[in-house]
Order: sequence, then C-alpha cells, then structure tokens
Amino acid sequence: MRDTHYISSAILDLATISTILQENKRIALSEESRLNINASRAYLDDKIEGNSKPFYGINTGFGSLCNVAIKNEHLTQLQENLMRSHACGTGDYVPKSIVKLMILLKVQSLSYGHSGVHINTVERLIDFYNLDILPVVYTQGSLGASGDLAPLAHLSLPLIGEGMVWEGDEPAFAKAILDKHNLSPITLKSKEGLALLNGTQFMVAYGLDALLKCHKLSYLADMIGAISIDAFNCNLSPFDPLVHYVRPHRGQIKTAERIQEFLADSEIAKTEKENVQDPYSFRCIPQVHGATKDAILYASNTFKTEMNSVTDNPNIFAAEDKIISGGNFHGQPLALALDFLAIAMAEIGSISERRTYQLISGLRDLPPFLVDNPGLHSGMMIPQYTAASIVSQNKQLATPASIDSIVSSNGQEDHVSMGANAATKLHKVVENIETILAIELLNASQALYFRAPSKTSPFLEAIISAYRTEVPFATIDRVFSTDIHKTKAFMNSIQVDKDMIFS
Repeated sequence: MRDTHYISSAILDLATISTILQENKRIALSEESRLNINASRAYLDDKIEGNSKPFYGINTGFGSLCNVAIKNEHLTQLQENLMRSHACGTGDYVPKSIVKLMILLKVQSLSYGHSGVHINTVERLIDFYNLDILPVVYTQGSLGASGDLAPLAHLSLPLIGEGMVWEGDEPAFAKAILDKHNLSPITLKSKEGLALLNGTQFMVAYGLDALLKCHKLSYLADMIGAISIDAFNCNLSPFDPLVHYVRPHRGQIKTAERIQEFLADSEIAKTEKENVQDPYSFRCIPQVHGATKDAILYASNTFKTEMNSVTDNPNIFAAEDKIISGGNFHGQPLALALDFLAIAMAEIGSISERRTYQLISGLRDLPPFLVDNPGLHSGMMIPQYTAASIVSQNKQLATPASIDSIVSSNGQEDHVSMGANAATKLHKVVENIETILAIELLNASQALYFRAPSKTSPFLEAIISAYRTEVPFATIDRVFSTDIHKTKAFMNSIQVDKDMIFS
C-alpha cells in the first residue's frame, strides 16, 4: 500500500520532495486545497458571467493578441486552441522522472486557489501522477519567460485526450492510454489552458532534480577527495578548524569538518610528511568544495520559494475581488540560480580532475599512471584524458544562459530569462560531474593500494572494501570504461542520510 502525500499550503522542501519520490508516494488534495480551488473557480465563473470587461487570457487572446475580445461561447475553444498551438516542442525527450515531477509541481501551484482552475482538472493531473500516465515532453521550446509554454502544453494536452504519453519506453497516443484507464478527456473551462501553460514547472522540475543530485554529489566529492588526500599522502593541517574560523564561510567550515570526519583515525594521515605543503587541489578542498556548497544552498532556497509559489497569470484574489495580470511566470530568479549552480558544480569537476592528474603523475612514491610495469601497461593514463575532456565540456556548458534574451510575441514579450536552457544545460553538467568523480574514485582507490601496509581511516577502508567487490584493483590494463560505469553505479548505490546532505 503506497503512502499518500497531501497537497496543501504546508511548505515543500527538498527533503520532502526526496521522500515523496523515493517512497513513490501517491498524491491527493487536502481539504484545504479543495476549498481554495473551488472558491477560486466559483469566483471566476461569477465574475465573467454576463461581464464584457476584458480579462487577459480569460476572454481575450494571448500574448500580443491580448486586446482581442473572445465571446463567452468560445472560451473552451480558446483554451483548447491555446494548448494545441503552443505544443511545438522539439529536441530530446524530457526524462520521465522529471515529467512526473512537473505534474506534482503543477498540482502544487494550482492548489493555492489563485489560478481559477476547476477541481476536475487538478484531480485529473493527480490521476496522471498516481497512475504514471506521463506525457511526452520535449527539452526545447521554452524561453523561460511566459512560463514554460511549449513543455507545459505537451504536459497538458493529454488532459483533453490529445498529444502523446509514455507506454513503457514508447510514445503512445494519449486517447488510447486514457481509454485503457477508463478516463475520459476533460473539457477545459475559461482560463484553464492558460493556467496550465503559464508556470515555471519545467525549469523547477529540472532544477529540483539537479539539486537532489548536487547535494549528494557534494557529499561524495568530499568523501572521494578524502580518499585522494590519503592516497597522495597529504597533510591534514589545512583542515584544522582554526584555519576556517578566521574565514568563516559556511560551506568552507562544513567541508573541513567533513574531511576530518572521513579521515578520523587514518594511519596514513598520522604519518610524518616530507612535503610541507600540498597542491591546491588537495589543500584548498574546503575553500573550493565549500564555495559550491554555498551556491547549492542559495539555489536550494530559490527553488524552495518557487515550488511553494503561484506562477501562472493572471492571478485571482477572490477575497480582494481582484484579477491581476502580472509576471510571476518569468523565470529570471530560476535562470540565475540554475546558471550559478552549473558554474559551481563545474568547479567540483575541475578540482577533481586536477587531483586525478596529480595521482597519476608518478609523485610521492606512487608509480606513473598507478600501475606496475608502466610502459607495457598504460594504467590510469587515459581515464584522466576522459575526465579532462568532460571538464572542458562543462566549461562550455557553464556559460550562463541567463545573460541572453530574445524578443518574442511581436515585442510583447521583449525580455526573457532563458531559464529553460539553463535548466537543461545544468542537467548535463550534473551528469558529467558524476562521471568525473567516478574517475577520481577509480584512481584514488588504485593509488591507495600502493600505501599498504598503512591504511586510511576505518570508514574509508569500509568504503573501499565495498567498492572492490564491484571494481577490483587493476594489476594490468583492461577496458576502463567498464570500470567507470561500475563506479558510477556504486556511487549511486551509496545511501546518505538526508540530515547529512540537506543540512
């Protein structure tokens, strides 16, 4: 029996989202949300009944056609035409996990009672979520300004029995899948199409998916970095709390504390060192990893605000008797956070690759390329090439999307955020970081072997022992691509307490 998460005004945070997804919870509307949605719809119906006053997107055209009046008998057609005309996405398919998160976020935004949608529309979105009826959505098409129009159009079309949804790993016609579940297409009422299409749920879903991974990758970067510290026989003095209390950035202090915890009781760390100082990629882990932690925290706070917000337009305020056309769908706060996060995560990859480079350089009593009989065997030479190529790609992907803008809708929408492009770029950066860290773990564990009989900390010895069951020590050359893929799978299998990664 699946547990249920009730949509309400209670604040959603990353830990809650993580729990909903990991435990595959069903979602349902709370009584509070039902009252909010019904009151908003009743107010809107009453407001437009026999009223010739123009309300944007309710009884007018859209974008630069906002001054074209639409008769009441055409309001359903207006909303359906909106969804059809805006469903012009292209590019790759959005991953199904992100599509499902988009549905959850759209339901949350509509639940506050400022969108004027009918309860049946929200309930059908909930059906989609609970039954895994996941629309086919494309990565390209959103400017991140009037909300994510094209992606959300593809997300919403199946509500009226059109568009495509996933059947296993193949796209299928939505109407056929609805029939399988004995679900009839809904009939949109005034404003509903606009409420469904306006919003930032594409950007937010991508951002939350990335943030959930970034928090864990930040932890893993510290852990793998700690293995590299002992593998390269580094000093622990740069992690002394005194150093960080005189420059008390939150992430820096947290990183230094975590490194010391990982290396507690390490035999290697306790040995006397000939090297007075270590390269920056080891010595400055608290400063570099810490700065990324602070960027992750900034992005997390931005996205926490956004997923607890109303982002369609116009907004309905029944108690104040106002329908206000504004700009809450504009993705600028998200675009900046997404770009910042991409830059910050790219730096985690950059410093990781430098540690890998140092480990294979034949320094500090380690053999060149971490293999016996180098020359006959290339050892870890080429995995570093791979890491370097990915780091270079990340530099390109980290170029901010938010500094760009392009005019659309006949000049009505003349400044856009490009947050959707920032979101999809970040998705690739995060995927790349996982690979770069996997290559460092492959190299650091290999290097640690040559420190025997001295051992690292009991905690890290246990990690390496578990890792060796998946990726054995390389005595001779082999296909290291297989090792990298297995290392990524091992990293994904590591369970980290939410209090440790989200605090």
